[in-house]
Amino acid sequence: MLKSIQIAILDMNNGRANEGIRGIKQAVGRFLSKEGIKGNYEIYDVRQKNEIPSIDRYDIFISSGGPGNPLPEGLPWEKSYFDFLEKVAQHNEREDDKKFLFLICHSFQLACIHWELGRVCSRKSTSFGVMPMHKTESGEQEVLFEGLDEPFWAVDSRDYQVIEPNKEAFQKIGAKLLALEKIRPHVDLERAMMAIRFSEEIFGTQFHPEADSEGMMRYFNQEEKRNMIIDNYGIEKFTTMLDHLDDEDKIRRTESIILPKFLDISYQKIKEQRFQFVEKNVY
Repeated sequence: MLKSIQIAILDMNNGRANEGIRGIKQAVGRFLSKEGIKGNYEIYDVRQKNEIPSIDRYDIFISSGGPGNPLPEGLPWEKSYFDFLEKVAQHNEREDDKKFLFLICHSFQLACIHWELGRVCSRKSTSFGVMPMHKTESGEQEVLFEGLDEPFWAVDSRDYQVIEPNKEAFQKIGAKLLALEKIRPHVDLERAMMAIRFSEEIFGTQFHPEADSEGMMRYFNQEEKRNMIIDNYGIEKFTTMLDHLDDEDKIRRTESIILPKFLDISYQKIKEQRFQFVEKNVY
């Protein structure tokens, strides 16, 4: 019988109130409530308390987005986090019981810095809203994107970006670039990398696949946030954002596919691993 699944959520929000952790907890809760699945999750406060989960204790890790500059400043938690990324990768290279890791936005940017997959820099202006994401050729074959349109839509919220893919670094770790940000024919700037499969077990997005209509609506209903969006982007874009929240083909579909499918596929692979381990030791 399969032992319970242990999941660690790495909170990268540095103590700030956010909807991202709620969205991750909701996705994990739905997964663990499925018939036949037993397990638990725990949350680690990485940036405030330098809390890092043990690799051996957990099967699945989900590392959240968060505010601020992802470029290293020499803080203790940064070394701990980069060590964590490397330990997961090294464990998966040498061990049969693979560990599965999903990286979101700030965590995605840190992973790109660690594996030198691209240049991380500030954007000329904040990207915020429900945005189109365009699949690459590899993205068209990505199992976690099955059921998503081209382009598909997701919540984007960032002041920084990962650009200029380092092809040698991609080849070195066997990573695949899966999605790019929206096409901007009138802007002579390189498009950011929005999703990468770092390995068979490690996946990341620079957008927020955990974002749902409920959380975004709650965000927009805060007068300060609403006024900020209208002041920066105009009432027309604000109205368009609200319309996108109710569209079944936009963030509702993305939220219902990418992270849930990652959890389901990881679980199936963990089951197979444990069955093979038992079979090997019984016969």
